Amino acid sequence: MRRRLFRPREVIEGYENVELVETIYRKTVAFQAEANRPLENVESVLDFGGGAGIHYKAARRQSPDVRWAVVETPAMVRRAKDLATDRLMFFERIEQAADWLGSVDLVHSNGAIRYVPKALETIRALCSVRPATIAWHRVPISDGEPRREVQTSYLSDNGPGMSLTSIDKVVKYERTWLSEQAFVQAHEGYRIAERGPDPAERGTQQS
Repeated sequence: MRRRLFRPREVIEGYENVELVETIYRKTVAFQAEANRPLENVESVLDFGGGAGIHYKAARRQSPDVRWAVVETPAMVRRAKDLATDRLMFFERIEQAADWLGSVDLVHSNGAIRYVPKALETIRALCSVRPATIAWHRVPISDGEPRREVQTSYLSDNGPGMSLTSIDKVVKYERTWLSEQAFVQAHEGYRIAERGPDPAERGTQQS
């Protein structure tokens, strides 16, 4: 209600913003993740856009031996490096993550590919590490041509769990709706095993 009446005026832009990175990092550290279902036949995961490791934090509760490589922005990699272990590492490039894992059982990405300027090239690069399975979540798919738009969210809605501050800001970034045909064709050598609609996203607006 407060945000509706007193919309934050200060705007920060882009996923390299220090304040945004710090918010996601702190919320990830504080968040008590619930256990996911066990990762069957998965020993290594390349998590594209995995923030400060929130998906690993949930997965390890049921699959404690899984090895997890997060590919993120340089700013997030620098901030999250103190969370790294012998089973969780952070990398700026896909090939670095794949080399550390040795082999990749699963490529996982939740809501990140839409913010990548060259999304189709990135998808092909992820396919090139030859994971057994690729799992995409929250990918905006267009029936026609791809299109770009400016998305806004509240700073407090970024990262897992509740807000850690009473002072909020607006975050702006560009995202891409991908052509369905181009998205599927980028996965040469793979077949679609399951698909469904994306859930509604909390605290976002498009313009």
